[in-house]
Amino acid sequence: MGFRSAFGNEPTPPGNVKGLKHWVWENPNAKDEEQALKERYGRYFKAGIRGMFFEADSEKHFHAAKAAGLEAHRWMWTMNRGEKELLDAHPEWYAVSRDGKSCATNPPYVNYYRWLCPSKPEVLEYLKNQVKSILDKDYVDGIHLDYVRYCDVVLPVNLWQNYKIDQSRELPEYDFCYCETCRAKYKAEHGVDPLELEHPDQSLSWRKFRYDRITNIVNTLAVVAKSHKKVITAAVFPTPEVARRIVRQDWTNWNLDGVCPMIYHGFYKEQVSWIGDAVEEGIHFLCGRFPIYAGIFLPDFKSDEELEQGIRTALSHGASGISFFGEVDDRVLGILKKASV
Repeated sequence: MGFRSAFGNEPTPPGNVKGLKHWVWENPNAKDEEQALKERYGRYFKAGIRGMFFEADSEKHFHAAKAAGLEAHRWMWTMNRGEKELLDAHPEWYAVSRDGKSCATNPPYVNYYRWLCPSKPEVLEYLKNQVKSILDKDYVDGIHLDYVRYCDVVLPVNLWQNYKIDQSRELPEYDFCYCETCRAKYKAEHGVDPLELEHPDQSLSWRKFRYDRITNIVNTLAVVAKSHKKVITAAVFPTPEVARRIVRQDWTNWNLDGVCPMIYHGFYKEQVSWIGDAVEEGIHFLCGRFPIYAGIFLPDFKSDEELEQGIRTALSHGASGISFFGEVDDRVLGILKKASV
């Protein structure tokens, strides 16, 4: 089940005898000692994990992972960028809701939701430079895009109660982006301002316009990765249908080397078996373009047996590996080894 990179001719080294390749999302802790990292990543490798997605730059962690035989990729927040210096310098770069509020001043849901507008050339150039600066480092094996989408126009159903919101329909304050740039570009293509549509939330052409804006961001960044001869992957919503519907994300049309759908079954009030359904749907629509590594949320599993079932169902439905979010301890590694055989 190994795969050939979209940007090269060499096959990816297999994770184990079945060709599986497992991953871990991790925020590196600067206090970690080198010996502890050597031991941790050594255990990861023995369990079949072959790659790390690091949320921050830490030479210590990258080098330790690579010394243990793991790939070390930088995990980057893409469209959701709330850095104070960026907010202060370019508030005009931020997405605007259907009711006219900017993420720069009125973030939806939570304070860190500061979404950039994907239609602005300045935003694309900024993100290209961010990726270049990351991939210029020789110890970085690839770029992993996260938050590469619009704000959630509809939250996963399990989160509605947290925010005391009923999102049975799309609400204007969570529907993006209606800035002047987006509206002008859509009008140039379709002859109408999206705000003048009777039901903009139901317009198929307006939805596709937004899918294409994010796809353009990703595929432009993929060219940057190709120029560095490095891998590009992304964390995405669990299925193509869910991704398009609730975050305007059309990931089956992206030029990637792999994708990690976040198949967090608990967020959607689904059973563990749904993980297999989600993998199957993604593989169907990808038509072999690149592999799926099923992202699972460890706190969602109520027992070791459930976790084993989740891993097995993902792999049996065609996932090329698992990507873990949560605490990956010896218990999890043992279950992974058992379920991967």
